Amino acid sequence: MGGLKFLLEKEFKQIFRDKGMLPLIFMMPILQLCVLSFAATFDVKNINIEIADLDNSVLSQQLIGKYEASKYFNLISFRHSTDNLGEGLQEGEVGIYLEIPKDFEKDIVNEIPTSIAIKVDAIDGMTAGVSVSYAQTIIQDFREEIGERYGIKETAIAKGQLPLQFNISNQNWYNKTLNYKFYMVPGLLVLLVSMIGMFLTSMNIVKEKEIGTIEQLNVTPISKAEFILGKLTPFWLIGMFVLTIGLLVAKLFFSVPMVGSLVIVYSFAIIYLFVVLGLGLFISTLADTQQQAMFIAWFFMIIFVLLSGLFTPIENMPDWAQKITLLNPVRYFIEVMRGVLLKGATWSDVKNNFLVIGVYAMIINLMAIFAYRKTN
Repeated sequence: MGGLKFLLEKEFKQIFRDKGMLPLIFMMPILQLCVLSFAATFDVKNINIEIADLDNSVLSQQLIGKYEASKYFNLISFRHSTDNLGEGLQEGEVGIYLEIPKDFEKDIVNEIPTSIAIKVDAIDGMTAGVSVSYAQTIIQDFREEIGERYGIKETAIAKGQLPLQFNISNQNWYNKTLNYKFYMVPGLLVLLVSMIGMFLTSMNIVKEKEIGTIEQLNVTPISKAEFILGKLTPFWLIGMFVLTIGLLVAKLFFSVPMVGSLVIVYSFAIIYLFVVLGLGLFISTLADTQQQAMFIAWFFMIIFVLLSGLFTPIENMPDWAQKITLLNPVRYFIEVMRGVLLKGATWSDVKNNFLVIGVYAMIINLMAIFAYRKTN
């Protein structure tokens, strides 16, 4: 083990002597977490809307006023019956078009069914669905307000024209304010820790090959297992440090709730880092140049991110893709991070994730050890 001690000393000196690597290790993850947490969001705001008022009545103006007052909509254009209707939607200037029909107020007062047309640019299906939902919510609130003002509900029910309505209570569990950052920040933190670990280790051994020092290490009495452990340990400590800083940023700057035990998070991270670091070292033992190692690591990382459930829920993927995600280590850490921090998951809830990632760590590091070609 004396050789391992000197190898660790060498690795730490090499890391801290590299002035270009230090900002990459300690500054970039924090900056990326802060930037991506605001950029990678599915919150839909500032929806450009075009409204055509064919009735031009008091009630139609009140409905338009609700859209103007909403923080989700920007009223880009307002049209009358003599204008070219839907022109903004056709030209791509607006995302949603709302048309208030003629005799809108008259029909409401006389309790005659009326329809409001909503047309939406559905190229982005997710944004289109959310936009329509927001628009319908405003119309629903307006309908209830007008119904109470004119007594439409009571008279209609008395006449048997409307079925008895129930009050529906809605509760949001685990994220009461529907703050999307609570959902994204834990996943982004896993992604950044994974990228730092895999990219740095993937270039480590191959860098020794390029500068010629790998031959000096090969003739030392250090075993293959000690060599891989010595290469892995410094970056494992760096990964734990980055995770700690990221959790502090998540709590202090984004107010991410941490309902569960951080002991579970750190325990899982200890094993998980052996997976991504071992994979990086395995790539590094096979590659001949740092450029080649970076391309291979980036190839795997893109697949891991797309199949991790970070942006797209795994349940929404095709069956074949869901089966592939079972081989994705990033998926398991994201599940643990979100489950523990937001839902307060316990050991029993994440034991399967621990089992899978433990087996994964053992296999990957054995592959790295066997792939390292020692000449002595």
